[in-house]
Amino acid sequence: MRPEALLTEVGRRLAASRQALELSMTEVARRANVSTRYLRMAEAGEANLSLLKLASLARALRLPMRDLCDLELSDVPRQRLALLGVRGSGKSTVGRRISQLLEIPFFELDEAIEASADMSLSQLFTIHGDTHYRELQGQCLERWLSQTGAGILATGGGIVSDEASFERLCSTCRTVWLRASPESHWARVLAQGDTRPMRDHPRAMQQLRTLLEKREHLYAAADLVIDTTELSPERVAERVVEWVGV
Repeated sequence: MRPEALLTEVGRRLAASRQALELSMTEVARRANVSTRYLRMAEAGEANLSLLKLASLARALRLPMRDLCDLELSDVPRQRLALLGVRGSGKSTVGRRISQLLEIPFFELDEAIEASADMSLSQLFTIHGDTHYRELQGQCLERWLSQTGAGILATGGGIVSDEASFERLCSTCRTVWLRASPESHWARVLAQGDTRPMRDHPRAMQQLRTLLEKREHLYAAADLVIDTTELSPERVAERVVEWVGV
């Protein structure tokens, strides 16, 4: 882990622990015998913490030091996962199952975008277009990253076509492409009661095939690729958890 990333992560853990105890910076600084300014810098990832001061802060927060120091050697947290794939790939179903198995939160990026825009995705695209959607996608992704050390993120199918957001995603998360045949995607969407793919689109299946072919090389850049065509969501989730290496 780069030094600046290490300090940032330690600072995030300090701040999260203090807030969980509902303690002010002044109180924690007093208990740890450091200045409030020093604590503020530490939480911001700007203080080069000595071992003794880190131990004092851990005691003040009633934490084992390992809770602050047990950091990944990689820049990407092992349990910060992003699921990729077009609609019908099973990102939501698999993501929730992984969340249960690893006991970490699950998030839907498109739900965060809808909440930020205060409208549905279809309304967002109709009124503001793709450019505004991508802007919100980038903002919501950054917000999630800043608040999440471990979690599962189901991304929108088109995030791989947004170069800036996809590069950011790949540099901060372990990515998993839930791959499936066009027929499997189609059947899953219809099984969910979603008839939008064929409504007023007589060539919907061909469009799906074309979309998958266009994005395949981008999805294939994922850290892990799982062909889900013949697998249950439960088995796919188990495969991901095995790969994470819990």
